[in-house]
Amino acid sequence: MSKTPEKQPGDPQTTGHSWDGLEEFDNPMPRWWLWTFYATIFWGVIYTIMYPAWPLVQSATAGVLGWSSRALVQEEMIAFQEANAPLNAKLVETPLDSIASDAELQQYAVNAGGAVFRTWCAQCHGSGAEGASGFPNLLDDAWLWGGTMEDIEYSVAYGIRNEESDDARYSEMPAFGEILEQDEITQVVQYVMSLTNAQTDDGAAQAGEVVYADNCAVCHGEDGKGDVTQGAPNLTDAIWLFGGSEQELTETVTYSRYGVMPAWENRLTEAQIRAVTAYVHQLGGGQ
Repeated sequence: MSKTPEKQPGDPQTTGHSWDGLEEFDNPMPRWWLWTFYATIFWGVIYTIMYPAWPLVQSATAGVLGWSSRALVQEEMIAFQEANAPLNAKLVETPLDSIASDAELQQYAVNAGGAVFRTWCAQCHGSGAEGASGFPNLLDDAWLWGGTMEDIEYSVAYGIRNEESDDARYSEMPAFGEILEQDEITQVVQYVMSLTNAQTDDGAAQAGEVVYADNCAVCHGEDGKGDVTQGAPNLTDAIWLFGGSEQELTETVTYSRYGVMPAWENRLTEAQIRAVTAYVHQLGGGQ
């Protein structure tokens, strides 16, 4: 077993710890490390004086420089808006059906409209605009109120069945549970299903054709192809906003549906409304 070295004159004091005869010297920290540590403390104090740092009840200390990340973002937004002002003005002045013929303007409108869509529209229509139950799919060519640029712009600006705009599109399907007998509802549902070649009860479907002609054809048309002037859906294309199963159609006929879209005319600028119109129109289903 080796002998523990004896302490020599000039050796630093030990920490007082001893393990198996070994003691630890109490060496001071390196000077460079200490000065670095002191410098960071000094810098931290200066930083909290110069910049926002200490939290208060409703805000934080402002700092003597008055710097603000919010103000910086606001400045960048203003600069961005000023840079895009000529394109936004051109977007407002250009007829809707002429935007696509200007490559630069179309590219700007689609990019800007995509940003607007992801901010304000994706919550209902989905990030990819594929929609969901009760929220239209904007990728197909089925439009309740028409899919031209003018139709889309109107829908975006004024919305559907809302209480915000007097110009909102409005239609209302009666709750036929209060008008028809249950067997008549069953029959008309079977007839509607037959319009898309879905499996049905032929006898009930034949009886339902009469119920349809008496109660539904005035809006959906005698051929079931709908009417965009009333927002009445096409019943022959197998595209269902609230589902096309027998159960879902029965619920629709019995209780009706009443989807609402907000008006964006007071939330978005005219340029933003036109931009998102161009974006939606070019997704694949614009007319």
